[in-house]
Amino acid sequence: MSRAVESDLVERLLDGEHRALARAITKIESQSPGYRDIVSELHAHTGDASVVGITGSPGAGKSTLVDKLAKYYRDQGETVGVIAVDPSSPYTGGAVLGDRIRMASNVGDMDVFFRSMSARGQLGGLSTATADAVKALDAFGKDRIIIETVGAGQNEVDVVKTADTVVVLVQPGSGDDVQMLKAGILEIGDVFVVNKADMEGASRTVAELQEMIHLRDDPRANLDTGHHGAAAFDDGHGGGHGGHADASDAESDAEGDPSNADEPLVWTPQVLETVATTGEGIDELVETLDDHRDYLDASGELAEKARKRAGEEIRQHLRSDVNRLLEAELDRRGGVEEFAQAVVEKETDPYAVAEDVLEPLRECLDDRAD
Repeated sequence: MSRAVESDLVERLLDGEHRALARAITKIESQSPGYRDIVSELHAHTGDASVVGITGSPGAGKSTLVDKLAKYYRDQGETVGVIAVDPSSPYTGGAVLGDRIRMASNVGDMDVFFRSMSARGQLGGLSTATADAVKALDAFGKDRIIIETVGAGQNEVDVVKTADTVVVLVQPGSGDDVQMLKAGILEIGDVFVVNKADMEGASRTVAELQEMIHLRDDPRANLDTGHHGAAAFDDGHGGGHGGHADASDAESDAEGDPSNADEPLVWTPQVLETVATTGEGIDELVETLDDHRDYLDASGELAEKARKRAGEEIRQHLRSDVNRLLEAELDRRGGVEEFAQAVVEKETDPYAVAEDVLEPLRECLDDRAD
């Protein structure tokens, strides 16, 4: 594809042609030639969409919840883009098919653009492709973009970090889910949702989550994950939903001590209950997501997230490109197997091989520095 063809694809995408959007995301996902030029041209048109990531263990009801969220936004007249990340089933479509069945509320609605994505083993990884696909949806003009992962592994955690707001779904009475939160998911959640809240054990799970959020900021609990502090985000932006234990305390402190007005805004993760199959609790979830978006704007964290995300993207692209260069250099020198055999036969060692292969690149960079 020539640069002119890529520009035409971008122009048609910006004009609102869904076929062009689908084709652009296909090129992004497969990282086919020219996809970087497409993303580069789209970049100037991004930054307006609200991006929400939804993760949690399989079976928590993520797809059903996403379906109901999309329907809610469509009923409000907003357009929606959904990216369902499926790293484990790149060819068979097993989980993808299931997702589409559960997205039944929006079948035939062209203003809900649904796309399943997988890593397909491409260098650069799942998170890069997902972030670029989000840019395509954003530039297209989707008001709301939802990223759904099939699980909560590290790969998906990286993906969901591309969102402005992260929702973590938990099933009632699931001790495994709570342990999963302790294992690393807790720090990324801005909103925790106990879905299937009509099941036995929902109240206990809500209480456990609230306790974990509270203990997270207590050094004695050894659970401090570095997320937002314990003080609540208030003054109409974040308090009062679900199990928001600290909102009233923070409000009282702010009213009683004028000096608190200068303190930075802080968001305390909310714990909500939903029954996605019936739509129960969706209104409150949407309201909380809007509250968090308001907090991000008011606190300056939205801009800070954008800067950090851009920095990480730059580093990721550099790592990916340098890796490709070094793999090509290895091939030119006979391939890694030949070096490996030499290491096994004690003719050289891995450090010496790495130094030798890196030398041309290092010399080139050193020359530029001079």
